[in-house]
Formats: sequence, C-alpha cells, structure tokens
Amino acid sequence: MKKLLLTLAALGTAFGLQAKITLPALFSDNMVLQQQTDARFWGTASPGKKVTIRPSWSSQTVTTTADKEGRWQADVPTPQAGGPYTIELSDGERLTLRDVLIGEVWLCSGQSNMEMPMRGFNNQPVTGATELIVGAKTSTPIRICTVKRATARTPQASCSAQWLQHTPEAVAGASATAYYFARNLQQTLDVPVGIIITCWGGTPVEAWMDRQAMGAFEEFDLAFLDGNQQIKNPQNRPTMLYNAMIAPLVPYTVKGFLWYQGEANRIRPAQYQRLMPAFVQMLREKWGGKELPFYYVQIAPYSYGNSDLTGGSALLREAQMRNVDEIPSSGMAVTMDIGNENCIHPGQKAQVGERLAWLALANDYGMKGFEPNAPIYESMTVEGNRALLTFRTGRSTLAPLGDELPGFEVAGADRVFHPAKAKIEQGKGRLIVWSDEVAVPVAVRYAFRNYAEASLFNTFGIPASSFRTDDWELPVQ
Repeated sequence: MKKLLLTLAALGTAFGLQAKITLPALFSDNMVLQQQTDARFWGTASPGKKVTIRPSWSSQTVTTTADKEGRWQADVPTPQAGGPYTIELSDGERLTLRDVLIGEVWLCSGQSNMEMPMRGFNNQPVTGATELIVGAKTSTPIRICTVKRATARTPQASCSAQWLQHTPEAVAGASATAYYFARNLQQTLDVPVGIIITCWGGTPVEAWMDRQAMGAFEEFDLAFLDGNQQIKNPQNRPTMLYNAMIAPLVPYTVKGFLWYQGEANRIRPAQYQRLMPAFVQMLREKWGGKELPFYYVQIAPYSYGNSDLTGGSALLREAQMRNVDEIPSSGMAVTMDIGNENCIHPGQKAQVGERLAWLALANDYGMKGFEPNAPIYESMTVEGNRALLTFRTGRSTLAPLGDELPGFEVAGADRVFHPAKAKIEQGKGRLIVWSDEVAVPVAVRYAFRNYAEASLFNTFGIPASSFRTDDWELPVQ
C-alpha cells in the first residue's frame, strides 16, 4: 500500500509539473517590459489549455490557447512607464511575476568590449566604475539581464538568464557599455530601463547570425551544422551564438539594439561591410520586420602589435563608417579619442555608453539641441598645394577652430604620403590640409593607422572617424 501511495504521489507531481505554465528565462520577477506597446509573451502549458494573463496595471485580461504541442503566445498591451506591477498567468494553476517595471528595453550584444563588466577585466579597470557600483540602490529603476555563454548547432528555445535589480553586485557584473547607456537613458527620461546583455569576447559577427542569413555568403561552409562531430572553438563558427544566445530571446519586445563588435573581423573588412547590413536585417526580421533602431560602436584605435600599419583596423573602421549610410535607422558611436595603444579594452566605457544614449535620445526620444553624430567626410577640392575638405556635420560644425590638428597625411600623384598640417578654415568651416612636400594634393588621410590619437571633433565633443579620400588598395594585416 505504501508503495502504491508513493507511486500515485509521483504521478500526481509529474502531472502537476506538466500542467504548470512554463516561461522563458526572460519572463521573471524584476523584468522590464517595453512601454506603450503590445509586449509579446510566450511559453508552454498543457496542450489545448486556455492561458489567462492578468497584469495589475489593467482590469482587462488577455487569453490564448496552447497548441497541440503545448506552445502558446500572446500580446499584452503595456501602459506608460511605471511600476512595480505584478502579472498573473494561469492555465488553472497560477503563476505570478512580481516587481515588474514598464519602461525602455534594449538588447545589447557583441564581443569583449560589450562584455567588459563594470568591475573590469583582470588588470583592466573601467574608469570611474567603483563609485557607481558602491552607490547602486535597488530603488534605481534599472534592471539587468545577462545571458550566460552557450553555443548550439540549431536554434534553441531556452537560455540561462535572470533579471536582476540594481544592486552593487548586479551593477559590478553588468556590461559597462550597456550599463552606462541605461544609466544615461534612465536619468534623462526618468523612466525604468531594462538591458538584455548577450555577448562573448573574441567572436566574429557571423557567429551571431542565423543559418538563413549566412546562406547568402557562399564563402562560409555551413556543412558542419549538419554533423555531430566536435567543433573546435564553436563560439567562432557561423550561427553558433545566434542559436544559443539570440534565438531564445526572440521575440521579446525591445525598443532597439546596441552592438559593440568588430575586432574579430579586423582582417576581413570588405566582407564585414557586407555582413553587417545582413546581420541587422536578420535582427529586424526576427523581431517582427520593424525597422528597430540599431546603434553600434566603432572599434577604438589599438596597436595590434604595430601602430603604424594602415591596413586592418583602419579599414574595419572605414567599413563601419560606410555602414552608417547603408543601414537604415542606424547610428555609430565613434571612439577615436578613447583608444589605448597597448590595451584592446579601453577603460572609458562611460563615454561609449553616453554616446550610444545620445544617438537614441536624439533619434528615438525626440531630444533636440545637440548633435550626437560624428562628422563625416564628404568631398575634397584642391587649390594650389592645399586640399579643402568638407564634412557632413548635422546641427554642428567642426572643432577646434584655430588649433593645428595632428594626425593628417597628404599624398600627390606618386601616392607617397607625407605628414601634413591641418586647420579649420574660419568662416567657411572647411578643413584645410597641406604639406610642403606635396605640390598638388591627390589624397588625404586622417588617423588611418591601427592606433592614432584623435584631433578632429564636432562642437559637442564627438570625434570624427579615421578616414581617407582615396580608394587605393591597401594590404590587410
């Protein structure tokens, strides 16, 4: 009899577990939902069961029915920013999500410079982070959700992740770039902000793309996805990170995307310029076909063993700069002024996060009175031995006026570059570049090295990207 009772109890427990609603890791206590939208919910329940969702901000309930495989999804209308709220889900057994905030949600991804936490890497601190870590309070409406590293050959339905309140421990472990972005947004808009962080250091963009998107790039062999052999360094292979670290997040409703990556593709700049738009298009299709904003960080100057090389990272930065015009609803945060010649992970992540936030505030939240975009080279004319360069500067102008600006080179028809002098032309705002060694300039380059220090900005302190006026072939090193 005792054995029979134990068996019945076990069956009852198993049945109860089977019947209970299950949710992806993104749906938990402390979560943030995008405000004033139809937030997508999904999960599993018993096949054919009716699932009811009751948010505390509304008297209306949302109902849906699990399909024959037990899967269900529903759109829940969200109010203006606020909270905390509770959300009750039931298929006969109740599940309650507590301390839910409504605000702005951004998905943040990339490689190590996005991954670098507020506590820093070994021997590599984040400038000014300690004060913010120590002073973190749970009352600050910033929530952090970091996806744990994983790889997979096929798209996964689940991942390991958890929403955390704004505590010192959570802030210390958060992506510094993403955190500074969230902090700037939260303080400026005075609304809750949620950041979903999914990144892995040293990884190329193709690892974050799905199989369908990669199918357009015949130079990549995807046959390994159909096998079961062990994969060396799977995080560097196409689709392996998308499958495990992006697919489980689709289609959690977000405002937009942040991206900080490129170093791993440095020796393939032309290919990267083609991959990036395809990557963004894939993200937007996965999240419902909307043209969600996409803001990314241009890689910072770094020696890569030789500061004087003109190939490699300068060409990758050039590809990223060109992508600004190729990718609709995008923006690029330039970091030419905060690179470190001997460390690939610059500590000034506050500037990176702020510049990303300024792009969002200007383009998506209607703020005016400043220019968040970097000056972009447009055209060159020649008068005598002087090259006259014009720039697209938006609501700003070039700066600083009056100073001689280092970092420029000029070449004549012989294609030999010489150090040049450069100044902003007073009154017209053009950039004048010249060298006594070049009688008739044919090409100008600025900071077109692996490592260089910035000298050209706009009047709001946003640095110009490294650039060149020529299209001469360069070795990629």
